[in-house]
Amino acid sequence: MPGFFFSHNNMTELNGKEDCKLAKGKVHKKKQKAFGADLKSYLKCMVPHIESGIKTSSSRNVMLSAEEVIQWSQSLEKLLASQSGQGVFREFLKSEFSEENIEFWLACEDYKKTKSDHLHGKAERIYEEFVQSDAIKQINIDYHMREATAKKAQDPTHTSFDEAQKTVYILMERDSYPRFLKSKSYLNLLNQLQTNTSK
Repeated sequence: MPGFFFSHNNMTELNGKEDCKLAKGKVHKKKQKAFGADLKSYLKCMVPHIESGIKTSSSRNVMLSAEEVIQWSQSLEKLLASQSGQGVFREFLKSEFSEENIEFWLACEDYKKTKSDHLHGKAERIYEEFVQSDAIKQINIDYHMREATAKKAQDPTHTSFDEAQKTVYILMERDSYPRFLKSKSYLNLLNQLQTNTSK
């Protein structure tokens, strides 16, 4: 028999069948909302914080401005150079089921900064997660590059993934990035920021 659980601060008594139907309706609506909470909610949670600044991993406040968002349209390089840009682009790629591309690219950027004694472990993880033929987040590279990258990962250096990273970057630049610039998510964010600036 299904039951309903309420938190202490909004505990209510369910009286009769009507209250039960009402509660079931609310639960169903909540599930629908949770299912749809992807890029839209990410952008909505970003936009209200524009004036107060957005916290980034560098622990300093960064203002997301229309100017910065316009710069994202100049090149993929400028988009990926921005923490906020990475986040918004990643959410867009999730909506296209291709987030493995940016995740691999970011993993490679992190890998290049790795101390030599930790290279082997990280190379193995990147290979298993993105490169091997049955990888969970397999990137779109051809057989020859996959084989060459596998060899380089066995005896890792800081440049082991450079060729594969370059291929994935070009793929994003030619394919996903132009669609991102035309997407509602990018245009709506830019529009909201421009509207806030002109107020």
